[in-house]
Amino acid sequence: MPKKWNFYVKVLVLEEEEGEVNPDRITREITRQIQKIYGVRAAEVTNVTSE
Repeated sequence: MPKKWNFYVKVLVLEEEEGEVNPDRITREITRQIQKIYGVRAAEVTNVTSE
């Protein structure tokens, strides 16, 4: 049986002065890129916070 690996990654996004960052759009793009580049079965963002 193949092993299952979980990786936990922290990403910091800085807002540009020109406009606001849309957290939903950023999370969709991050998961899409991870799936595309690394060929993983599933990627998800489980928590979003702001400072």
